[in-house]
Amino acid sequence: MPEIFPEMIKNLPKADIALSGIKAYLSQGKNHQILFMEFAEDAEVPPHSHQSQWGIVLEGKIDLVIEQEKRTYGKGDRYFIAEGAEHSAKIYAGYADITFFNEKDRYKIKNL
Repeated sequence: MPEIFPEMIKNLPKADIALSGIKAYLSQGKNHQILFMEFAEDAEVPPHSHQSQWGIVLEGKIDLVIEQEKRTYGKGDRYFIAEGAEHSAKIYAGYADITFFNEKDRYKIKNL
C-alpha cells in the first residue's frame, strides 16, 4: 500500500489497538481523539459500543454493522456511529481512514 499519511501524521504517537496489521496514529484533544489508521491485513472488530464516532474512508473498504444494519463503505464515504450504538466491523487489507472519537480516552498511546 502506498504511503497515505505524511510525516507530520506519522510523527504522532502510535495508538495501542489490539488488531493485527494496523498502524494507528493518535491526535489527542482535551475531550476527543482523532485516529489516522491504515490496515495491512484484514481485521474483524467484534460487537461493542462506546461514545459517538465519525469517520471518513480514505482508501479501501469496510463493512460496518451498526445496530444490526450492515453497510459497506469505500473511498470518500463517511460514517457516523451514535453514542451507545452496538457496532462491529470487517476491515479489508488496504483500508485507511480518519476517525473522530467523541471521548478523550478511547485509546492509549502504545508503549514502544
